[in-house]
Amino acid sequence: MSTFPYVYLARHGETAWTITGQHTGLTDLPLTERGEANARRLADRLQGITFAKVFTSPLKRARRTCELAGFGQVAELDHDLVEWDYGRYEGRLTADILRERPDWQLFRDGCPDGESPEQVATRADRVVSRARGVAGNVLLFSSGHFLRVLATRWIGIAPINGQALMLSTASLSALSYENSLVHAAIALWNDTRHVLPSNGAEPVQAREQEPLATAR
Repeated sequence: MSTFPYVYLARHGETAWTITGQHTGLTDLPLTERGEANARRLADRLQGITFAKVFTSPLKRARRTCELAGFGQVAELDHDLVEWDYGRYEGRLTADILRERPDWQLFRDGCPDGESPEQVATRADRVVSRARGVAGNVLLFSSGHFLRVLATRWIGIAPINGQALMLSTASLSALSYENSLVHAAIALWNDTRHVLPSNGAEPVQAREQEPLATAR
């Protein structure tokens, strides 16, 4: 068993715009019914793990996921955890944007009147610094594109590499270290074994995976 702490990343549950694929930055949408159900399943997935600190984005989709997962009473709001500000691309589909800008790539180009990758990375770096300053496991509730940038900054690579890290709603990921505290690593990515599929069936082998870390 590793002696190093983990930083767990919980993406918020499903919203109406995650179903349609619209870019959801600062638009404060609620969870769908399925989104709420999967947020509750995070409680079971995280059972048995002790967290020294829990932080959540102030956006309601992340806060509600945090609450339903059982951490609403202990979580602290962290405005650095809000999703990417998509500016003029807010609410738009990638396919529509690409018809106007065929070479557009979010993690390289950012959004007009919104945030650049460098600005999002600056926020992510602050979150990384705070998480590394905690003695014990940390749990973060946030949104997909921000968490993908956060993972790149944890391991010290450029935010453009976030384009290769797919992340599903209500998924769980974990950041930690290999061998020493100077070797940051991604320990788990996009675990959705606990998540209900769209047809409402039980997840396959949902109970077989043990938590990565125990109480510290």
